[in-house]
Amino acid sequence: MTPDELRAWCLAQPGAEETFPFSEGVSVFKVGGKMFALTALRREPLEVSVKCEPEIAEDLRAANPAIRPGYHLDKRHWITITVEGSPDQTVKDLIEDSYDLVVSKLPRAKQPREGEARYGQSGGRRSSGWRLT
Repeated sequence: MTPDELRAWCLAQPGAEETFPFSEGVSVFKVGGKMFALTALRREPLEVSVKCEPEIAEDLRAANPAIRPGYHLDKRHWITITVEGSPDQTVKDLIEDSYDLVVSKLPRAKQPREGEARYGQSGGRRSSGWRLT
């Protein structure tokens, strides 16, 4: 996955916006004013930090050396993924799960409208359903 593809996937989430609260080179992707992904798109290797349920985060970190505790974030609730060498679909799924987790905690007034939300269109909210095989 390239930096442009990573950025496009984050912005493809309903109601997502890209902000630069830390510096011009650090993209913070938010929904309803809350962060769901953080990345320095020009840094090598390319990494992205996403929110994750603590139990799932532990399992993911134990099973995959490309996933580690969130860099400069709450290590219990955030993971950092080295994009290079990780399957694109895994990275996309983890971004999607982070987005869904953040949206589920937003007040109803800040959530994307029902017609916009991915899980509203697919017939049900996708669970984090990670299976380590």
